[in-house]
Amino acid sequence: QVQLVESGGGLVQPGGSLRLSCTTSRSIFSIYVMGWYRQAPGKQREMVATITTGGGTNYVDSVKGRFTIFRDSANNTVCLQMNSLKPEDTAVYYCNAARWSQNYWGQGTQVTVSS
Repeated sequence: QVQLVESGGGLVQPGGSLRLSCTTSRSIFSIYVMGWYRQAPGKQREMVATITTGGGTNYVDSVKGRFTIFRDSANNTVCLQMNSLKPEDTAVYYCNAARWSQNYWGQGTQVTVSS
């Protein structure tokens, strides 16, 4: 059974920072594209950032220059460093592992940006 264990969500003021982490097994981490998605109330889930096994990254335009996705290979963990947070970043954030037709999801972690 594939598990993606997320941590790091919470409440932060506008302009603040948070780091999300997602830990999985070595067998998944080493061959799957890892990513973070988010879903705000009343909206569709959207891709936030992805990272390939080779370190190639992709970001949604709205977070470019503010968010950074990276792999911690020693701990089979993918992280999303979120800086300069805005109220519109408020959502449930989901970790994802994808390879061909296979897709696995974490349970989600709430990020709320509010003063």
